[in-house]
Formats: sequence, structure tokens, C-alpha cells
Amino acid sequence: MNEPVEIRSNAVLPARRTDIELVTDDHLALVGELAEPLSAPRGAIIMLHPLSTAHGSMDSHVIKKAAARLPALADIAVLRFNFRSVSSPRGTSDGTFGDGVTEGFDLRAAVQEMRRRELPAPWLVGWSFGTEVILKHAMEHVRAGSIAGVILLSPPLRRATDAELSSWTGATAPVVAMIPEHDDFLQPEEAARRFALAPTIRVEPVGGARHLWVGERYVRIVLDRIASLVVPGSAPLPTTWPPAEQRPARSATAG
Repeated sequence: MNEPVEIRSNAVLPARRTDIELVTDDHLALVGELAEPLSAPRGAIIMLHPLSTAHGSMDSHVIKKAAARLPALADIAVLRFNFRSVSSPRGTSDGTFGDGVTEGFDLRAAVQEMRRRELPAPWLVGWSFGTEVILKHAMEHVRAGSIAGVILLSPPLRRATDAELSSWTGATAPVVAMIPEHDDFLQPEEAARRFALAPTIRVEPVGGARHLWVGERYVRIVLDRIASLVVPGSAPLPTTWPPAEQRPARSATAG
């Protein structure tokens, strides 16, 4: 009989994991991975990583933990990949750093991959630099109905212009910005002011958190919020594996 084990930082839960290669419209090959639940997915996300020049990649810890846990805990398919020029243990993507501009091609390739695989319309989950790519380039995919929603983790708002923010006014998909209380670049009060240009973006301060979401407590806050938005009713996520509903019932006489 499997006894429950606490899900710790390095846990990798069951999923069907496939190495993928995305090909962009400007003919670059990007390395990535698709982690799918063993049963039919109830939702899907595309994760866009932090700044590569600050060591961001598809293995940045929140992204890696989402891929390790969400397929099993919430039946969510997770696509993660390295932006152009970025390296991780999975490999190195072609191209050179585009400072958030040419990475729009990378985002489009990921959206097209999800459609090609006939997965549920994905949510975009960007973290730091990844949020800039979303704010600059994702509205076309929202308008096309290819994106079910957007989650912005620690948006710095350094590359996204006021005009680009304003373009999100009236977005037909939900957009949630999770702002750490102690973020190094954009804290809740300033975030509320900047995002007022697009009132449909919901700003959610997260008490005690910092830009990098270090600590299992904050990882769970992020993953719970992703799950609650992508698959309503799936959060809070189990903190042990296997979850209670997947463990054999203990008989009344068992010791």
C-alpha cells in the first residue's frame, strides 16, 4: 500500500513527457518539453521564462515545478521551452536574444504547437521577462481565440510600453497579474498605477513574496492560483502524493 509522501521541492510526479522542437516563422528551432497528464487534460498552459541574461530558462524553478506537478495534480498539460539563444539541460535554442521583440515569434510557435496537438486552448503563464513578451505580443492570439487566459508573475513592466498596456483594455480573456509584495522591480502600489491603463487586468498582491518566488510556500501559492484559474475547482492542490482519493482505502481492521 502506498503511504502518502509530502511533495517536496524536487518532486517529479507522473506525467507523459515529450521533448519537442518549435520552429518559428523566422526559421529558428527552439527546444522544449511538453508534460501531459496520464488522463485526458482538463486544461493547458504555455510557460514563458525569465530573462536569459539573468540565468532564466525553461528550468527556472517555478516553471520546472509547474511541469513536474500540474499534470498529475490538476490534469493540466504544460509546455515549456527555451526562448531563442537560451540554454538549459534540455539543449540550446537557435538564434540571438531579441530583448522581447523577436521573442514574439517564439510565442507564436508555442501557440501553434498547442493547436497542432489539439490540446485545450492554453493559458499563457509568463514570469518576469516572459510577462513582457506576453504584453507585447499575445493580444493577437487572445483576439484570435487561441488563448484562454493570461497569468503574469512578477511583471517588471520595463519593456512593455504604455501603448502596449493600453491595448489590453477590453481583453476578452481573463488576465491576472500576481505582484510580490517585496518585488525588486514592480511592487503592488506601482503595479496598480501602471495597470490602470488596462482596467481588465486584475492585479493581485502576494504578501511576503519576492520577485523570484523563492520558498515552497510561494511556489504553492503560484501553482494553486494557476490551477484555480485554468481548471476551476482543482485548488488547493494536494500537498502529498499520492493524493487521498488515489490511495487504496484502509480497511477498518487494518493496523
